[in-house]
Amino acid sequence: MKDIDFLIIGATKSATTWLQRSLQADPLVSMPSPELHYFSREFSKGDDWYLSQFPPRADTLTAGEKSNSYLEDPEAADRIASKLPDVKLVVQLRNPVERAYSDYCMWYRRGEVGRDVESYLDPRSSRNARFVSLGLYGRQLRAFYDRFPSDHILVTFYEAVLTEPEQHLATVRSFLGLPAEQSVSFIPGKVKDKSTPMLRPGLRRLFRPAKSVVAPFRDNPFFRKVHAAFATEIRYSPFPDSVRQRLTDHYAPDVEELGRLIGRDLTAWLHRPAGRRTVASRISSAEVLRET
Repeated sequence: MKDIDFLIIGATKSATTWLQRSLQADPLVSMPSPELHYFSREFSKGDDWYLSQFPPRADTLTAGEKSNSYLEDPEAADRIASKLPDVKLVVQLRNPVERAYSDYCMWYRRGEVGRDVESYLDPRSSRNARFVSLGLYGRQLRAFYDRFPSDHILVTFYEAVLTEPEQHLATVRSFLGLPAEQSVSFIPGKVKDKSTPMLRPGLRRLFRPAKSVVAPFRDNPFFRKVHAAFATEIRYSPFPDSVRQRLTDHYAPDVEELGRLIGRDLTAWLHRPAGRRTVASRISSAEVLRET
């Protein structure tokens, strides 16, 4: 366990997969591709199972893994502190209001939720608590700051991935102790783009029982051709301004707590920006590293 150097612990829908794949492009970094969820959902499997998930030679490289469930699971911080007391933690956050809608869109294209956005994202009566609760970063991060020194925690922002991806990745690499002279390679564009053509939610629900059966054939040219014939760009329900404002008000106390915790002014998250551009995009990952 002492060979595990870092964990990317969340948040969900904050471009953590982009960060993972960009780090995996470096031959000095060893990361398993799937999320292991060991310190949250799979802890009963034991350390031997966990370590067996890492690629060979992981102990000779900078080794880490990404599991977004660690940030949201109330037991994960204790388990990580017990097993990996010296580990470095990377936390990538996103405006919680925008994160909630993105999470809803993901579940909609999977066919898991309906088109009524308000019934899922209104904090007064959400039909799925995860959409709202996963954005309470202050509450979630407090558990980690209580157990780890602040210089072992790097807080970065999704918005910086959009505006300065190369600098953003360089900031994370510096935190992990990777050599600056190493060529920084990052994945251009989004890893998971909600505009990518997919099966309509109704078809996904219809074929869900066969998901495990067809999974091994996904890379088969014939399968991909058939899939492409039925795939289409998903049309999502718009995000009502009234629901957006209720979420903003709901998150305001937690955003203020988070700002105090990491020493950042995050009030831009609490104001609707002019046009569609997010004010929080001005937050630079390099500035965050200096502040924390």
